[in-house]
This record gives sequence, C-alpha cells and structure tokens, in this order.
Amino acid sequence: MTDLSIVILNFNSKEFALRCVNSIKKHYKEKLADNTYEIFVVDNASSDGSKQVFEKISDIIFIYNNKNLGFSKGNNTAVNKTKGRYVLFLNPDTIVHKNTLSKMIDFMDSHKEAGAATCKVLMGNGEIDDASHRGFPTPWNSLMFFIGLSKLFPKSKIFNGYQMGWLDMNKTHEINVLAGAFMMVRREAGDEVGWWDEDYFFYGEDIDFCYLLKEKGWKVYYVADTSVFHHKGVSAGIRKESKEITTADKKTKILVTNWRYKAMKIFYNKHYKDKYPFFVNWIINTAVELKRMKSLREIE
Repeated sequence: MTDLSIVILNFNSKEFALRCVNSIKKHYKEKLADNTYEIFVVDNASSDGSKQVFEKISDIIFIYNNKNLGFSKGNNTAVNKTKGRYVLFLNPDTIVHKNTLSKMIDFMDSHKEAGAATCKVLMGNGEIDDASHRGFPTPWNSLMFFIGLSKLFPKSKIFNGYQMGWLDMNKTHEINVLAGAFMMVRREAGDEVGWWDEDYFFYGEDIDFCYLLKEKGWKVYYVADTSVFHHKGVSAGIRKESKEITTADKKTKILVTNWRYKAMKIFYNKHYKDKYPFFVNWIINTAVELKRMKSLREIE
C-alpha cells in the first residue's frame, strides 16, 4: 500500500525543484523503491527547461500542463492520480529534512481527527514561516494585521489572532490555517472538501482548504518536532525573503501581486460577506485594495 503521495507543483523553479526532489530521495530512497512513497512533479508550462529535465527522471511521475493553471488547478491535476493514504503538497523551493515525512505520517496515523497537518517550516534566516501557522482572516484579525497591531503585540490573542502568536512554537498544537508549502492531507478529508478550490489561481487556496476542513469537523495541526527548509517565494518574486534568488521577472511579480489580493477578496466574499454588515465589508475590501496598490508601487 502507498502511504504517501508527494505532489510538487513547479513553475520556472527547475533548480529548486530538483533539490527538493533530491532531498526526498536522499532520506527515503527505500520508501520510493518499494512504492510506499511516490513523487509527482507537476509543471505549469515552465520556460526554464523544467520539462526536459523532469520528464527524464524515471522514479517520479511527471505531469506537464500546456499552460500555467495556477496553484489549485495545477495541484488538482495530480490528485486523481495519487494512491497514497496521505497526500503531501510540497513547494518546489523546500528541502525535506531527515525523518520529517515518516514522523508526519506517524502523527497523522495517531491523530485520526487530523484532516491536515504541517511541520515546522524554517526560512533562510532561521525563523519559522508564519504563513504555516495562522488563524483565519476574520475582519478583526485582518484589520489588526493591516494596521500593524499584530506586529506590535505578537503574543496577543486580541491583536495577533491572524498568526496565533501566543502559542508555543516548540510544542505541537492545533491551528486554524497552514500553508500550502508543506501540507499533508488525509485522503478522506481531501475527498470530503473536494480538494483545491479552483476559483483561486495563486494565494488564498490553503486558507480556503483549511476553512472547509474545519467546517466538516476535521482538525488542522502544527507538528513542532520535525521540519523542512523553505526558501519562500522563489517563483512568485514578491517576498523579501527570496528577492535575491527569485526566478520571477517584473511582469510575474505584478501578476502574482494582483492574484494575491484578489484571493483575499474571493475568500472574504465566499465565507464572511454574508455574516457582517455592509460597512465592515466595505472597510475590509477597501483595506485590501489599498494594500494591493501599495504593493504594486513597491514593484515599480
């Protein structure tokens, strides 16, 4: 039986994706050989020679899309072909550490209520990627994040609900939202929520996925005793953490920025719009638009 299907979605990140695949092979060669684990690399019409490289690698399953389908649809092209009890969605700019995957499977096996889980996702500066440990972007959490009070009071339940900063990052615990950079999903849970919502092109889809899991009664966990390394934002190009190594050109950065803020509006209108009065909806949508324009100016 296949325990784990690993899905790596690539877009113009050939060298990083190769390192990611090799980090898995380094620690899990036997698991791959006996089909306990399987690796899918899905390429979204990269122009950096990714297709020519990955189609020659015999011990992975390579899927090539003729155009960039985005994160949700790109990952969904692999889901129906996977066989694992668990499906791990893994960014191409990650490096998997020793024992991480086996520990995560053990955790999921012993926590039947877990619909999805992530590990400690470490960035180049040694800090934990806060996107992998979040609350839901309610109007209050979003407002505190946009006006900066979450940064001023990082340990506050009131002001930093979006990043759940009061929780001990060295202890395993339940969270609301994890990041698609490392997201291990129980197959039954993924099937129940319909996997990735293809209304999202890039950004926001992991929040939506976790929201739907919670609605169905599943739990989402942060597992503290194992980790991966994440360069973060290599193909997108809008993260300060990866601005020196990004593969994205200016056009891509602008597109990604627009997708990012569009995703915020999609999520809000889908899950919160009908729960709050007009003036709250107006404030949130205006704040999102102002942030979008500010981000675009920073690219110029």
